[in-house]
Amino acid sequence: MQEISLTTARGPITALRGGTPGGPRVLALHGWLDNAASFLPLHEFLPRLDLVALDLPGHGGSAHRLPGYDYVFVDWIHDVLDALDALGWSSAALLGHSMGGAIATVVAASAPERVEKLALIEALGPISGIADEAGARLRQAVAARRALDPARAARVIPDIDTAVDARLAASKMSRDAARLIVERNLRPVEDGFVWRSDPRLTLPTHVRTDEGFVRSWIRAIEAPVLVIAADPAPPYFNPAIRAGRLAELRDGRVEVIAGGHHLHMEQPERVAEVLRKFLLP
Repeated sequence: MQEISLTTARGPITALRGGTPGGPRVLALHGWLDNAASFLPLHEFLPRLDLVALDLPGHGGSAHRLPGYDYVFVDWIHDVLDALDALGWSSAALLGHSMGGAIATVVAASAPERVEKLALIEALGPISGIADEAGARLRQAVAARRALDPARAARVIPDIDTAVDARLAASKMSRDAARLIVERNLRPVEDGFVWRSDPRLTLPTHVRTDEGFVRSWIRAIEAPVLVIAADPAPPYFNPAIRAGRLAELRDGRVEVIAGGHHLHMEQPERVAEVLRKFLLP
């Protein structure tokens, strides 16, 4: 895959593009604190697609939000639509993992004419919130945001292995998968490396949407939907939540594969086999 840069109103979005020009168009959206490199293992087994994997804003090589602004969930909708516009794609299939799958869900609900098919890995809509916890969440998020010092120097990481260790302490995945993500998310400096991702991405969210709202968004989706889910499932996308949301779709099905949350990186051939049947004519 080759690196490209897309010009948008809110800054450049970097991406990796590969496959077959003129093939089915697929825009891939990665998970939280991942980047476009998370789709490299999968790409090898999807050569007939024209696949563009974005670095979402604040991740990888893409621009950060302007100083003083936050990463509000609905803003991701416009980032994706801006990327489609910059590619000259009136419509495409969306492929999303985790947070990228949540974003792809709301794009399909809000701009159905732009989404031909929706392939989701470990997601169908965003994580919902509990009303009784909303006040505490808001207070925590505001305090964390006010405490963030944008002038503080970034911590220097001495080598890539140390960075991989740090990522594995936060996310359970294979070391090879973590290394792919980490290498794209590091910037070399004099004494080692610093993270390229925006520190604001690690702040708690101010608001989580009620489950009823999420299901209403899912009912608005017009495209056919494929959900690929891992077994064992994470608590925020357990079988009960998954089944309830799937029931809201007009045209949707699920494929459950034994593996971890990053199964598209750790079992790319198996996941690609399922995706080919869905994405290729």
